[in-house]
Amino acid sequence: MRAAGAIVEAHVDHFPIDAPDTEWLPEVSRRGWVVITKDWGLTGNLLEQRAIAASNAKVFILASGNYTGTEMAKVLVQALNRLQKFARGNQPPFIARISANGQVRMHQNKTKLLKLLKER
Repeated sequence: MRAAGAIVEAHVDHFPIDAPDTEWLPEVSRRGWVVITKDWGLTGNLLEQRAIAASNAKVFILASGNYTGTEMAKVLVQALNRLQKFARGNQPPFIARISANGQVRMHQNKTKLLKLLKER
């Protein structure tokens, strides 16, 4: 992605590898960064979804959690312009899905995520 012109920050350069998602997600959002992950577990964990909602995070999840590093890079470079456009065109918080062909689609929008904060 760097070679394609993107500014990239690696999780391991800023947070312990075992840092709970509920701790690093708000910090990433505070720094104005987006999250790109292959961890679909974020969508099934209520505490993590609430952390995304409370911090107004922009989260993109790769469609497959089984990509190799090379495959991830290929998909992300193909999707880079779409990711940028999606991030600018949609109010956070959101969780979006990046498909194998580089398409980006909403998975959980602001309304759905913020509703989770009210359900406590």
